[in-house]
Amino acid sequence: MRDLDHRRLGRELGLFDTDPLMGAGLPYWLPDGAVVRHTLEEYVREAERAAGYRHVYSPVLGKRELYELSGHWDHYRDDMYPPMDVGGEQMLLRPSLCPHHALIFRSRTRSHRDLPFRMAELGGMYRSERSGVLGGLTRVRAIQLNDAHIFCTPDQAVEEAAGALGLISRAYADLGVRAARHRLSLPGGGGKYVADPALWRRATALLREVLEASGVPYEAVEGEAAFYGPKIDVQITDPAGRESTLSTVQIDFHQPERFGLRYTGPDGARHRPVMVHRSVIGSVERAVAHLLEEHGGAFPPWLAPLQLVVLPVGEEQEEHAHAVVREAVALGLRAEVSGRAEGSLGSRIRRSRLVPYQAVLGAREAEDGMLAVRLRDGRRPGVLPVAEFLRRVEGRVRARGTALWEPA
Repeated sequence: MRDLDHRRLGRELGLFDTDPLMGAGLPYWLPDGAVVRHTLEEYVREAERAAGYRHVYSPVLGKRELYELSGHWDHYRDDMYPPMDVGGEQMLLRPSLCPHHALIFRSRTRSHRDLPFRMAELGGMYRSERSGVLGGLTRVRAIQLNDAHIFCTPDQAVEEAAGALGLISRAYADLGVRAARHRLSLPGGGGKYVADPALWRRATALLREVLEASGVPYEAVEGEAAFYGPKIDVQITDPAGRESTLSTVQIDFHQPERFGLRYTGPDGARHRPVMVHRSVIGSVERAVAHLLEEHGGAFPPWLAPLQLVVLPVGEEQEEHAHAVVREAVALGLRAEVSGRAEGSLGSRIRRSRLVPYQAVLGAREAEDGMLAVRLRDGRRPGVLPVAEFLRRVEGRVRARGTALWEPA
């Protein structure tokens, strides 16, 4: 069995690394890794915009009183960094984006006509993880979270949560990710949960309705809920069979009450909204780790750090190869030339084995304006005109998904 550990692959492919002077659990992204991360983040933002989300930015710090109000300080402080004294106030690195989004919602008067209000952010948050559990990108201390909160009426909550599940499903198809199972995460014993049995029962009933309406098989597991409410967890497995949560959908009655959130209903009275928490890909770090292991470093064409490599057979074809790359870059593709100075043609092809598209350029191809096309999976579509080849590659990248090639 191939070693598909994302830590080895990430370093081997030059995607990310760590340095003891930066600290454990604080990886940095190298240029190719930054390309993957940026492309993934833009994909999520585009999908969210198409689904009616509005994007915001919020600070990574908050006053201790904010997290006391949200309940994080009482129920989650063991996973938070200690307060910093700033100008006589206690400030904390945020462990979650939810409180900030609640404040943004309540900063304006809201009407029922504004709902559902879908607020999204790719934002940083911080968890004080123990040194012994840190590893690669899956357990880190600084997290870039794909987070969103939908503020809606109680009658809209099931539809909005089901829509979030649909968004997750579409993203998994484009990314080539397989969900191992869906879990309805319920509270367990102990005092880690907020005490309001009626709201727990109400939220749980709605999430069961969401799962059943979506036709998704699921199992209920006690002890895995968030401290403020139950949630749907989309579970994935790594090559070693270890399971983890990538995406979540939650229905929350607790924080709207704690923050005093209101909207004006059609009757002119003030009503309490429901807060649907939702993350399509979870943390960017964990998503990239899973994609590395799922695909063995051979990312889907639209996500690959390098999408096309042009391989001139001899030095005489190198100028023409650079012209092809310029055309590809003008189309928005990530393309490079791998010339004779980098070794024999065979060694260059082997070194480019994870690049989705390889184009060999010999004397005849250069003269005729053609390229000998090779795909990462070993297929050879043949010799194609440069413009046609680039058009087809651009089409596959624009369409996203995992398919390398389709018939003309």
